[in-house]
Amino acid sequence: MLRITLNKNDGGQRLDKFLQKSLKGLPTALMYKYIRKKRVKVNGKRAKENQILQAGDLLELYIPEEFSKSEADTAELDRIRTQPRIIYEDENILICDKRPGVLSHTGDQNETGSKNIPQRETLIFTLQAYLYRSGEYNPKDETSFAPALCNRIDRNTGGIVIAAKNASTLREVNRLIREGYLDKRYLCAVHGNPTPKDTVLEGYLFKNSKTKTVSVTASPTRGAKRIVTGYRTLFYNKERDLTLLEVHLETGRTHQIRAHMAWAGYPLLGDGKYGQNKQDRAIGFVHQALYAYQITFTVPDGPLTYLHQRTFSVEKENIDFLKLFSWRPEH
Repeated sequence: MLRITLNKNDGGQRLDKFLQKSLKGLPTALMYKYIRKKRVKVNGKRAKENQILQAGDLLELYIPEEFSKSEADTAELDRIRTQPRIIYEDENILICDKRPGVLSHTGDQNETGSKNIPQRETLIFTLQAYLYRSGEYNPKDETSFAPALCNRIDRNTGGIVIAAKNASTLREVNRLIREGYLDKRYLCAVHGNPTPKDTVLEGYLFKNSKTKTVSVTASPTRGAKRIVTGYRTLFYNKERDLTLLEVHLETGRTHQIRAHMAWAGYPLLGDGKYGQNKQDRAIGFVHQALYAYQITFTVPDGPLTYLHQRTFSVEKENIDFLKLFSWRPEH
């Protein structure tokens, strides 16, 4: 029999979700069978798959030892010395500036070749290693939780990513994102001089999972989702016929900014999927000129109210394509 006493990061989740995280070798179908057969007990009583666990609960698992979680290996975490670009950090949250070209995490279905990238080269592993070195995270002390990203951005897009240091913060930030309390702003460089200078684009986006691309139409089509993209012009480089835009998303879909601006006739500089990448590479831009540069928190209630109305921005020196324009973000 395996006994597990839940800590503060284990509470607040369903029993079946906890078991999936903590017993990696246990097949899902077999897990549900064990629950039905009363081989999983919580505080000495029969458990239900949708039961919400609490910190301090005692789980008794009458299952083969081969399915118990193996000892966590911290050697790989200890070897990572990459220093993340930290914008802000406290006991609950970490806000960092992801470098273009870095994958947020492994297995991202929207990124070609992501399955072949080692976990140690991802942003989340770098952040976990950073917290391990600082003594704020040790996988040997956790059963089901590890510091996690609350949002993600494309591999070749740079900018702000939020990580939660504990389970309650992860749930809270996910709630704020889901309910629209986080205002994210992007900078991008596009070909041409958009007209009008300040507007909101609307359309419908269809995702092709086979090609890992999306397409945009003006009218609804089967399987497409509505998208709303607002932008305003910050600076026009007449010599290169490039425009710097600030973009605000009212919907957050895969490749939305890149595909929507290309559909409008103003593809992003350096965009290999939706732009004119051949000529962009010739002038040294191999990644889409897109950066999630600013985020503002609105926190009306809950444990993160100390972040209410706070705005965080990346360092302007980290945004490579800004050198093409006589404009700098205000901090």
